[in-house]
Amino acid sequence: MSDREDVAILGAGMHPWGKWGRNFVEYGVAAAQAALTDAGIEWPEVQFVSGADTMRNGYPGYVAGATFAQALGWTGAQVASSYAACASGVTAIAAARAQILAGLCDVALVVGADTTPKGFLAPNSGVRGDDPDWLRFRLLGATNPTYFALYARHRMEAYGATTDDFAAVKVKNARHGLLNPNARYRKEVTLDEVKASPIVADPLRLLDICATSDGGAALVLTSMDFARRHLGADAGRSGSGVARIRAVSTVTPTYPQTIIELPGFATDSTAGIGGRPELTFKQSIARRAYEEAGLGPDDLDTAEVYDLSTAMELDWYEQIGLCSVGDAEALLRSGATALGGRIPVNPSGGLGSFGEAVPAQAIAQVCELTWQVRGQAGDRQVDGARTAMSINQGLFGHGSAVIVSR
Repeated sequence: MSDREDVAILGAGMHPWGKWGRNFVEYGVAAAQAALTDAGIEWPEVQFVSGADTMRNGYPGYVAGATFAQALGWTGAQVASSYAACASGVTAIAAARAQILAGLCDVALVVGADTTPKGFLAPNSGVRGDDPDWLRFRLLGATNPTYFALYARHRMEAYGATTDDFAAVKVKNARHGLLNPNARYRKEVTLDEVKASPIVADPLRLLDICATSDGGAALVLTSMDFARRHLGADAGRSGSGVARIRAVSTVTPTYPQTIIELPGFATDSTAGIGGRPELTFKQSIARRAYEEAGLGPDDLDTAEVYDLSTAMELDWYEQIGLCSVGDAEALLRSGATALGGRIPVNPSGGLGSFGEAVPAQAIAQVCELTWQVRGQAGDRQVDGARTAMSINQGLFGHGSAVIVSR
C-alpha cells in the first residue's frame, strides 16, 4: 500500500479488564483519556468519534459514539455507532479509517466498552421466533460453549488434537497474561490444573473457555499528514516511526457456507452449486487483509487471535496461514506460538486472560498490536515486532481483521 492509504495510530489506551460492576461508560472514558494522553492530543482536537456498541447496557449502549462524546464533553464532533457482535470494535475502526481516508477528518477516536452479566452471554429478553440467536438457545439449549465444543471435537476427530493440546494453549496464554497489567486473570496455570477444572461442554473444561468481563479500549487514529505534523522528527520523513493500519478486513461469508458458525444450526446446501468455496469464512477474513496490505503470513511477527476457547486458537493458526490445515497442534508443541518463539500468538494473554468484553475486545487486540510494533509491550514484548495481525469474527457473518505495521 502507498503511504496515502495508511492511517496512523497515535494513541492506544485501555481500562483494565475485570468484573467491576460499574457503568460501561466509565471504562470507555478511562480508555479514551488514556489513548488521548498516549497520543499527546487534547479531546477538543478530535473531529470524529466512532463508538462500538454494547447490547447489555440500555439505550446508551446502542448509541455508543454519542454516549462517549457526551461523557467526554460535547465539542460538536461528528459521531458514529457500530454493532457487529464480537467484530464491533473493528467495524468502529473501519468507520473512523474511512472518514480519514476520505479526507473528512484528520483525528478520530475509536472507543468500545462493556459491562457484562454473570455467566455466559445470552440473548436479550423477549420472544423472537424469527431470530436465529434466540432460537438456538430456546430450541437447542446451545450456549456459546456448545459451539466451541463442537469445533474442539472436530479438531480431535479430524486432526488428532488432544485435551492436552487444548490445555497447553491455556498454559501458554496464562503465562503471557501474567505479564499484562490490563489482563483480568494474571496467574500461571499448569496442564494438570486445566485438566482438573470442571467440564463445561465436552471436551472443553472451565479453563478452556473464556469468561465474560468488564473493560474498555480506545484508539486515536489520524491521517499520516497529521501524524507527521504532530510528531515531527519522531515520525520520520515517511512516517515510518509511527504505528499504522495497513489493512482492515470486514468480509462476509461466501455462499455456500459449509461450516456451522454461531448462531446458525445448519449449513447451506451445496446441491447444484458445484462444490465448496475456495476458502472458509475465517480463511477469507485473513486473505482480504493480506491482499489489501500486500503481505502474507510469513510477514507477521506476532498475532492476536480470538481464543473464545483454547481449541479455537488452534483453528485460527491455520486460518491465518501460520501453518497448514491439521498442523496447528505441531506448531503449538514446537513452542513457535509462545513468547520467544517464531510467531508468538496472543502475547497479550488473549481472551483466556481477559475474558470477553464484546465491543472492546477487537479494539483491545489492536491496542496490543500497537504496543508490540512500537516496542512498548514491556515484559511480553515480541523481539523485533514490526508487523502484526488481529483477527476475530462476529455473529451473523461479520469478519474482522486488522494488520498493523511500523
